[in-house]
Amino acid sequence: MFAQRLNGLRESFIREMTRLALTHQAINLSQGFPDFDPPREVIDAAHRALDSGGNQYTITWGAPPLRQAIAAKMKRWYGLDFDPDQHITVTCGVTEALSATLMGLLNTGDEVIIIEPYHEGYAPAIIFAGGVPRFVPLDAPDYALNLDKLRAAFNSRTRAIIVNTPHNPTGHVFTRAELEGLAALCQQFNAVAITDEIYEHIIYDDRPHIPLASLPGMAERTVTISGFGKTFAATGWRLGYACAPNNLSNALRTVHDFTTICAPAPLQAACVAALNLPDEYYRQLNCDYSARRDKIMSILGEAGFIARPPEGAYYVMADFSAWKFDGDDYAFARWLPANLGVAVVPGSCFYGTPGMGANAVRFAFAKKLETLNAAGERLSKRTAA
Repeated sequence: MFAQRLNGLRESFIREMTRLALTHQAINLSQGFPDFDPPREVIDAAHRALDSGGNQYTITWGAPPLRQAIAAKMKRWYGLDFDPDQHITVTCGVTEALSATLMGLLNTGDEVIIIEPYHEGYAPAIIFAGGVPRFVPLDAPDYALNLDKLRAAFNSRTRAIIVNTPHNPTGHVFTRAELEGLAALCQQFNAVAITDEIYEHIIYDDRPHIPLASLPGMAERTVTISGFGKTFAATGWRLGYACAPNNLSNALRTVHDFTTICAPAPLQAACVAALNLPDEYYRQLNCDYSARRDKIMSILGEAGFIARPPEGAYYVMADFSAWKFDGDDYAFARWLPANLGVAVVPGSCFYGTPGMGANAVRFAFAKKLETLNAAGERLSKRTAA
C-alpha cells in the first residue's frame, strides 16, 4: 500500500538510465553530472574543513560565511540585495530548495504552472506539496515562450510558476521580453515565481542571464534558487540555496528546518572557496563548455540526429526520427545503451502533456572531450534499428 499522491508517479527515468549505463558499461550521457572533478582549491577547502572540526551541524539556514558569500555574489553579479541572515537559506541541492518552497507555499488544490519540457522532479514536488501542476509548452523548434499560451494558464487558482533558465532540457535562455511578459502575469494574478537558475554560469554566445527577481515588481514575489553542483562540477555534494524576501523565506525555512536540518557542513566551507574563485574561472568555464557544445553538436549531426544548439546549460534535445527506429523514445533510450553503449534520456519524460517529446531523447554533454569522442565513435557504428 502507498499514499494516493503517488498514483501515476514512478522512479526517475533519468536515474534509471544511469543504472542502465552501469549495467551495459555504456557512456553515460543521460544524467547531468560531469566526469571531471571540482577545482583543486575547492577540494582542498573541503579537506581543511574535515580536518579542522567542521563536521557537526551548522546553523539551520547555512554557515554564516557561506550565506554572506552568496549575498555578495548576488549583489556583484546581478545587483540583487539579500540579507544573509534573513533571506538566504542553504539547502541540500536545488531539489530540496524547490520542494521546501512549494511545501511552504501551497495549500491543497493550488495550481503551479510548469513550462514544459521540464526537469522531471518539478511535478512530483508540486504533488507532494498538495498542489496541481498546470503545463505550458515552449514552442519548438526554438523553444520560445509563447506569452499567449502562458496567459491562458493563469487563473484565480494559480499560486506559483516555476521558471528554469538557462533551461533543462532544451538549453533555451529566456529573453528579457519573455521574462517581462511572465513577470507581468505574476503581478496581475498575484503569483509567486520560483526560479531554478542552477545553470546561470553555463551560457553561450555572450547571452546574458537575467534573474527574474531583478525585474521591476518581482523582488518581493520571487524565490531565486541556484546551487554549486553544476558550476563547480560537484553535483554529488548536494548543495543549493534559496534567496527570498522575508515572507517567502520564512515559509521555506520552516520546512527546511524540520526536514534536512542543515546541508553538509564541511562542504559548505568548501563552497565559500568556490565563490571566491577569480573571474578567470568563469571565463574558462564558458570556453570549456562551448567546446563541449560544439563537439556534441558535431557528433549528433554525423549520427543522424536533428538538434538545435543549446543557448545555455549542458543538454541537447535531439530528434531521432531519421533512425527509423521501431519503437517510442522510451524503447529507443533503453535500446541505445544495450546495443551501442551510449545512455540518454527519453524526451517524453520531460513533458506532462501526453504525446509530446516522443521523437526525442536528451543528451548531457558535461563530459571530457575524450568521453564525447568515444560516444561519437559508438554512435557512428549504428546499424538499422
